[in-house]
Amino acid sequence: MTIERFHHVAYRCIDAEQTVRWYEQHLGMRFVLAIAEDRVPSTHEPDPYMHLFLDAGGGNILAFFELPNSPPMGRDTNTPPWVQHIALKVGGVDELLAAKARLQAAGIDVIGPTDHTIFQSIYFFDPNGHRLELAADTATPEQMQQLDDVKWAMLSEWSRTKRAPRHAAWMHQREFAAPQGA
Repeated sequence: MTIERFHHVAYRCIDAEQTVRWYEQHLGMRFVLAIAEDRVPSTHEPDPYMHLFLDAGGGNILAFFELPNSPPMGRDTNTPPWVQHIALKVGGVDELLAAKARLQAAGIDVIGPTDHTIFQSIYFFDPNGHRLELAADTATPEQMQQLDDVKWAMLSEWSRTKRAPRHAAWMHQREFAAPQGA
């Protein structure tokens, strides 16, 4: 078996129409499909829903469910908010900075750009409380090769120690370096 791409990745939303309009307006995603049923097809439970699909580029679909008869949405309170997020790739740093300016002009709080050495990112929330990341790749082929060369050793060390391996510390050394004169 070969995975070709994401067919879709689904999240819950508070309001289907608000969600579609927000993603169209702020991220330029095209609304491609809506499915609504009164029963869940897989379980046959009576539970009306609206399932909507947005084009996330490259044949990938970001989908949402509005579930009016379910308890209010929440999030995993045992997981920090920065962990659970939807990351979307953009064409470059200039595009990333332009997106940040557009989002801020629309009154959306944006964090970043954050320099991850091999890409730069901005972070913000959609109206459902989902954290979004826009990322622009900046890696050189040599950097990607260095990371590829150590990925299994890093995973092995992490599995044994549950401490951050230092194999790729070069990526963040400048962020955590002691201030000059300290």
